[in-house]
Amino acid sequence: MRTELCDRFGIDYPIFVFTPSEKVAAAVSKAGGLGVLGCVRFNDADDLESVLQWMDENTDGRPYGVDIVMPAKVPQEGSAVDIDKLIPQSHREFVDKTLVDLGVPPLPDDDARNEGVLGWLHSVARSHVEVALRHPIKLIANALGSPPRDVIDQAHAAGVPVAALAGSAKHAQRHVENGVDIVVAQGHEAGGHTGEIGSVVLWPEIVDAVSDRAPVLAAGGIGTGRQVAAALALGASGVWMGSAFLTAAEYDLGHRNPSGVSTIQQALLRAESSDTVRRRIYTGKPAR
Repeated sequence: MRTELCDRFGIDYPIFVFTPSEKVAAAVSKAGGLGVLGCVRFNDADDLESVLQWMDENTDGRPYGVDIVMPAKVPQEGSAVDIDKLIPQSHREFVDKTLVDLGVPPLPDDDARNEGVLGWLHSVARSHVEVALRHPIKLIANALGSPPRDVIDQAHAAGVPVAALAGSAKHAQRHVENGVDIVVAQGHEAGGHTGEIGSVVLWPEIVDAVSDRAPVLAAGGIGTGRQVAAALALGASGVWMGSAFLTAAEYDLGHRNPSGVSTIQQALLRAESSDTVRRRIYTGKPAR
């Protein structure tokens, strides 16, 4: 199952895994894939610095990457209070009901844990890039398309390739023209930000559009070896996964019941393909 990306990144399998968990990212890299740590949860660059130091010490010298969230049109600066005012009441009610239905207890009354997520503001995302480039990362990915050109140039100057998610062939072509090195063709079935085109249709469209200039990673609904094989058969140079690893043993995800089992992971394992929804609550763009 080797492709050009295995040689390019020094990995055994062309499997790239996005995860908010440094433990999962490290485990993926040590297993022969490329773990990609999501940075959006880090409001403080010093916290990201500490986690990346941990990654350096716990990946056995295997390659890893980071994922930033840098949309084109958001406030340059802001606070948790400013962002909180933008959340519709219906979204608050949906979250509250979901927490009750899943038996998730409320967070403690701790300002540090309830300050909100600011990682998708440009000022914070840029600090993530600055910190990440001080470490031996092998990839910077942007979850919302092409990052600004100066960020791409900054990464290239450090010898780090840039990946960007695309939901259409037109988006993929734009990314490559902007200097992106790897296109993640993310179909409608994916978790996170998605477009309207199904994976099996989207992957070959993007491969045909840009693979002569940039390798394509297939994303969206991949959770088994059969689906990885299908992505490669459709022309992808590898796969980009995420949701399937939310249930990894290394992931300390949410509240655990008296038996030590994560309530959220139990819900994920019980879920079926029809149980997901897409909303704009997180960044203003459709996300599952």
